[in-house]
Amino acid sequence: MGRPHSQDRAQVRLEWGLAGASAVSVNATYTVVVDVLSFTTTLSVATDAGIDVYPYRWRNASALDHARKHGATLAVGRLEARDSENAAEVSLSPQAVRAASGLRRIVLPSPNGSTISVELAEAGARVLGACLRNHSAVADWLSARFRDSPGSAVAVIAAGERWPDGSLRPAVEDLWGAGSVITVLRERGVTDFSPEAEAAAAAFGAVRPHLADALMTCSSGRELCEAGFSGDVAVAAEVDTSESVPVLVDGRFVDAARHAGQSV
Repeated sequence: MGRPHSQDRAQVRLEWGLAGASAVSVNATYTVVVDVLSFTTTLSVATDAGIDVYPYRWRNASALDHARKHGATLAVGRLEARDSENAAEVSLSPQAVRAASGLRRIVLPSPNGSTISVELAEAGARVLGACLRNHSAVADWLSARFRDSPGSAVAVIAAGERWPDGSLRPAVEDLWGAGSVITVLRERGVTDFSPEAEAAAAAFGAVRPHLADALMTCSSGRELCEAGFSGDVAVAAEVDTSESVPVLVDGRFVDAARHAGQSV
């Protein structure tokens, strides 16, 4: 008998944050990390441009060493980039990555989506990154593998944000993003969902007709808009504009199409 919190009776599972990821990724064939208003939207923009993305837990001296080791640019925080006199600095902002020139490798530290990705990979999971921009592409990639391996399972992780005390703040935009992937899996013929996954799909279905407005007015969207980053929210709302499927291979996210001949 499996552990109750693992949702291991279902082919498609859904949980929140790092602890949730650890619980539901057990025996999952793939894990999909969703961090809509930060990491995975920026990740999708980067992989669209052919940029390799190295996830990292925190931006500190070790992150700089990690970037130097891989010949990569280390991203700074949005606010740090906004207030910097160095106009060339790249931040954890999809707009900033889209506007940057000459980037080939970038280290993107974050306490949520990036950290979860690193932790899952270190535990042996096969990790993908999804957001609203590429949710159909990710779901199509997964459903093709489910057809080849009917016993496969996927754990979809809504990254969430952090309250000031460091505890998890469930962020509704990540629920919508996770639900968008799950919805397309259902449309492609997948039928075995945990109740948690069903709830995420229902949440996406409810908000789908007015998704762009909801992203702007949800708590995380308002926070970004009031800090001057409404453009990042607009990029996050570019539903199904990306065909990239970021997979974490050897410590870096790359588009699956570039590694079609490798086991991912």
